[in-house]
Amino acid sequence: MKNTKKGFTLIELLVVIAIIGLLSTLAVVALNNARAKARDARRVSDIKQIQTALELYAQDANGYPTALPGIGSAMVFSGNTYMGQVPGNPSPNGCAYGYSGAGSTYALTFCLESSVSGLGTVNTHTANQNGMQ
Repeated sequence: MKNTKKGFTLIELLVVIAIIGLLSTLAVVALNNARAKARDARRVSDIKQIQTALELYAQDANGYPTALPGIGSAMVFSGNTYMGQVPGNPSPNGCAYGYSGAGSTYALTFCLESSVSGLGTVNTHTANQNGMQ
C-alpha cells in the first residue's frame, strides 16, 4: 500500500529550525560588533572635533581652557563659538571623556571598545596638542 500523504517529517523541521537558529545567532553577534565599532568611530570623531575647537580657542585666548563646558554646552570665548555642543561619550561604555588643560597643554582621555583608527588595543587613550595615542 502506497502512502500518498504529503508533508515534512519531524526531523526535517528540526533541522530547518536549527539552521535558522544558528544563522540568527551569527547575525546578532555580527551586529553587536558593528555597533561597537560604530560607537568607537564616533568617539574618535568627537575627540578630533574637540581637538580642533581647542586649537582654535587657544589661538584666540593664548592658551587652552582649564575646563571644558558641560556636555551639550557651547564652547565660546569672547563671543566666538568654537563648538556648538560639546559631545558626550556614546553609551554603553561607562568611560566618560576626560579633560585637563592649562596654558600651553591639554589632555583628553577616552576609552574604546575595540581597535579602531590605528589606536590598537581596547583601553584608555589620550589626545593632546601633539595628536592622538
